[in-house]
Amino acid sequence: MGATSGAVWGRAEQQDFRSRVRGTLLGVAVGDALGAPVDGLGLEEIRQACGADGVVDLLPAYGRRGAVTHHTQLTLFSVDGLIRAQVRRDTGVWHPPTDLHRAYLRWAATQRDWGPDERRKDDGWLAREEWLYARRDPTRALLVGFGDATMGTLDAPRNPAERGPEAAARSAPFGLLVGWEPQLVVQLAVECAAQSHGHPAACLAAGAYAAVVHALARGSGLEDAVRYALGLLAVRPGHQPVTVALEQALGAVRQGPPTAERVEELVADGTAEGTVAAAVYCALVAEDVRQGLRLAVNHSGPSAAAGALAGGLLGALYGETALPPAWLAELEGRPTLLVLADDFAMEMTQGPALHGPAGSSPGWLARYPRGGACCS
Repeated sequence: MGATSGAVWGRAEQQDFRSRVRGTLLGVAVGDALGAPVDGLGLEEIRQACGADGVVDLLPAYGRRGAVTHHTQLTLFSVDGLIRAQVRRDTGVWHPPTDLHRAYLRWAATQRDWGPDERRKDDGWLAREEWLYARRDPTRALLVGFGDATMGTLDAPRNPAERGPEAAARSAPFGLLVGWEPQLVVQLAVECAAQSHGHPAACLAAGAYAAVVHALARGSGLEDAVRYALGLLAVRPGHQPVTVALEQALGAVRQGPPTAERVEELVADGTAEGTVAAAVYCALVAEDVRQGLRLAVNHSGPSAAAGALAGGLLGALYGETALPPAWLAELEGRPTLLVLADDFAMEMTQGPALHGPAGSSPGWLARYPRGGACCS
């Protein structure tokens, strides 16, 4: 794995990056929350329940408006794992997929435990957030993939036939590693996807999505970012299903005004590549974030995943101020999301001042311990 760059960040660059990190994480969550109440429903069922325009506002799910699903939960633990990987690097150990796997095992503990276990001192602060101890319909692939300490790899993936979008939907944080070379960002996303969704198309869809976010976080426009991701994919065996799906998304933009039916065509049977392509299309044709997210969740496919994926793209593209304030006000876990986003931005821009040869911040290491424990 590669390292973050040693570039010095100016104040304006830091502020822009922080806004994009916040936008990405909040975008994932608000898109997830918008799609959660209708996830798995057919388009006609959605219209019957919500009216001809389908979902246009946050609706109750899991007992409240603005509730998020496992997509947001796992995205948060992706961020936690990336910060922990940076901190652990000081020890001479540098294998980010392992740190991400440990983070996902901490998520798995939230799915079976009643609440935080104070005896696990190396869990860090995120695993002690009580609101995360809630099952939000995680798929069997996730529960099996992180059901024990065995880490899936590209040579021995977990659930090798699993092609769903869940791994891609937790992969936006990889794209925020703006100091990394793009092909290394793709590699990390692909390797971490194999920990639960081992089908090559699911892994490469996660890698492609991370590459698009990476380009956006560095200031690219969305179409340029997608074309750049296609170039990175082209050298990887088995890329064809993902490449075809993304090219269909680009082509659909020129086929007239956006419709739910066009989104359905791209989503198809809800595979990772189809859902990522649909999210890309929704972000490309959106006049604003609100319209893009509404388009992303009104179809017969995985509405929460598509909303999360589209939200991550729009947030990375426009930053946090473009997200609908009324939706953010009701978003479950928003304080946690903001703290984690700011911690990630601080680690990526000022990490050496927080931990390293010159000294370490005890508070930072308490939040993101170097220890390797995860859960029993």
